[in-house]
Amino acid sequence: MTRTPAAVPGGAIALAGRVVSRLGLGTMRLAGPGTWGRPADADSAIRVLREAVHVHGISHLDTADAYGPHTVEELIARALRPYPEHVLIATKVGMVRPAPNVWKPLGRPEYLRAAAEMSLRRLGVERLELCYLHRIDPAVPLEDQIGELRDLQSEGKIGHIGLSKVTVAQIRAASTVARIAAVQNCLNLAEPDDPALVYCAMQGIPYVPYRPLDAGALATTGSPDKALGWLLALGHHTAPIPGTSSPQHLRELAAAV
Repeated sequence: MTRTPAAVPGGAIALAGRVVSRLGLGTMRLAGPGTWGRPADADSAIRVLREAVHVHGISHLDTADAYGPHTVEELIARALRPYPEHVLIATKVGMVRPAPNVWKPLGRPEYLRAAAEMSLRRLGVERLELCYLHRIDPAVPLEDQIGELRDLQSEGKIGHIGLSKVTVAQIRAASTVARIAAVQNCLNLAEPDDPALVYCAMQGIPYVPYRPLDAGALATTGSPDKALGWLLALGHHTAPIPGTSSPQHLRELAAAV
């Protein structure tokens, strides 16, 4: 059953052409230790995904091809296909994983294209509705990285383009190449300062705080309502994406907002 915008966790936000819950679900923790390989309990991971969407009304799921790598996109497809029309699956490309806990940006246009094509296959969709550049590769001109995503957009393989872990200057530069539909940066009560937050509000760009609970440190008391409430109060353009691999913790997150 599709919930009305007033009934979804945290209220609703327009993101990538859809109206989704402001509280999203980050899926990095659904991979194995070190964000590497399959989780110890794949059935529990699938239960988290299904309960998020079908029980708690969360309609914004955030993932990346680097989670596993590849593992979490496959879990999402296994758990949720055929996808409900109101659900937004956002993914990211531009990061390679040589080993557990090791992350390296790779923004060569041919790699970004290949990564997007493989995400399409793993997720089982014809278009990535929201595709972020996971990290800007300093070894590749920014205009070439965003330009390749723009080309994929013009071909109908990407719906909307986002940026992750970027400065205001980088948002401005990328915006000269393509329309930026979302910015995803780290923001939480322990790391509360990001100039991109205000800039995105001025530009009408949704701002997606990742690590909103500081990797769980802000939820040690068992109640994340203060941390998530603070983020939601920063502006109607914020849409935090806390992550969990626990159905019980998922229930606490939904209840907190």
